[in-house]
Amino acid sequence: MGEATEIQLQILADEGNKLDENSAERKTNGIMRQSTTIPGQRTYKWWLLMTNYTFFLLAGQSMATLLGRLYYDKGGNSKWMATLVQVAGFPILIPLYHLSSYKSSNHKTNNSDITINPPSVLVLLAMYSGLGVLLAADCLLYSVGLLYLSVSTYSLICASQLAFNAFFSFFLNSQKFTPFIINSLVLLTISSALLVFNNDSSGSTSVSKGKYVIGFVCTVAASAGYGLMMSLTQFCFQKILKKETFNVVLDMIIYQSLVATLVIFAGLFASGEWESLGKEMKGFKLGKSSYINVLVWIAIGWQVFSIGAVGLIQEASSLFSNVISTLGLPIVPVFAMVFFHDPMNEIKVISMVLVISNLSRNSTGLSITKLMC
Repeated sequence: MGEATEIQLQILADEGNKLDENSAERKTNGIMRQSTTIPGQRTYKWWLLMTNYTFFLLAGQSMATLLGRLYYDKGGNSKWMATLVQVAGFPILIPLYHLSSYKSSNHKTNNSDITINPPSVLVLLAMYSGLGVLLAADCLLYSVGLLYLSVSTYSLICASQLAFNAFFSFFLNSQKFTPFIINSLVLLTISSALLVFNNDSSGSTSVSKGKYVIGFVCTVAASAGYGLMMSLTQFCFQKILKKETFNVVLDMIIYQSLVATLVIFAGLFASGEWESLGKEMKGFKLGKSSYINVLVWIAIGWQVFSIGAVGLIQEASSLFSNVISTLGLPIVPVFAMVFFHDPMNEIKVISMVLVISNLSRNSTGLSITKLMC
C-alpha cells in the first residue's frame, strides 16, 4: 500500500513537472514570437518616424536661421524680439495633441506588467522651469551671435555644439568617447577655432572687430548651452519622464517654451526694446506685412525644428539628434551665398571642408551606433 502511494505521488510529480515545463515552453515561445514580431513592426514605424523627425529638424533649422538673418538685414535690430520668436510659436503645437494619439514605436520596456510611477508635480515644475530658463538664455545668445556675424560664419561656429553635446553626454548620459566622437571633437574644434581669424567686414553683415568677437563668443556659448540642454533633455526622458509617446515630446517642447517665453517677455520689457518695435516695423525695408510674416515664419520654423530635435532625442539620443543638426549646418552657408551674398573666403572654405569631411567620415558610424542602441 505504501509503495502504491509512493508510485502515485511520483506519477503526479512527473506530470506536474511536465506541465511546468510545457507552461514554461509556452511562455518562452510566446516571448520569442513577440520578440520576433514586434521588432519587425517597430522597425518600419520607427524608421518612418525617424525620417519625419530628421526632415523637421533640417527644414526648420535652415528656414529659421536664414529668416533670422533676413530680419536683421532688412531693418530689424531688437535682440529680444529675435529671441522671442524662437520660442513663442509653441501654441501652434497644441492641436497636435488631438491629431496624434499613437505611441512612439521605440519601446524600451515591452513588459506590460511593469508600472511606471509618474513624477510629482513639483519635480515636473522644476524640470520644465530649469529647461525653460536655460532655453531662454541660449536663444538670447544665439540672437546676439546672429546679429554680429554673417549667417555662414554663424552656422559654421554652431557646428561646435556637437563637441559640447558629446562632452556633457559623457557625464549626464553615460556616453562613451568612441573614436568617432573623439575625431569629431578634434575636427569641429579646429573648424571653429579657424573662424576666430575670419573677418566679417562684408556680405550680410558689417561689424567692427569688437562686435565680431562678441558675436563669436556668444555663438560658442550658445552652442555649449545647446549641447548641455540636449543632454539634460535626454536625461529627463530617461530618469524622470520614463515615457515614450509623442505627447510627451509635445509636453517637453510646450512647457519649457512657455517658461522661456515668459522669461524673454520680461527681458523685452525690462530692456525697453518694446518701445521701439512700432518704429522698427514701420522702417522695415520689406514693409509692415513682410515684417510680421518674417517673424511668424521664424517662429514656425523653430517649432518645426523643436519637434524634430526633441523627437530624435527621445527615439535615439541627444548626441544622434545633434549629429543630424550638424549635418544640416553646411546647407545654410550655401543659401547664404545665394540670398545674402556672403563671401566665402579661404578660412570659411577650410572650416566648411573640415565640418563636411568630419561629418561624412564619422557621422555615419556614430549614427549607426546610436540607432542600434
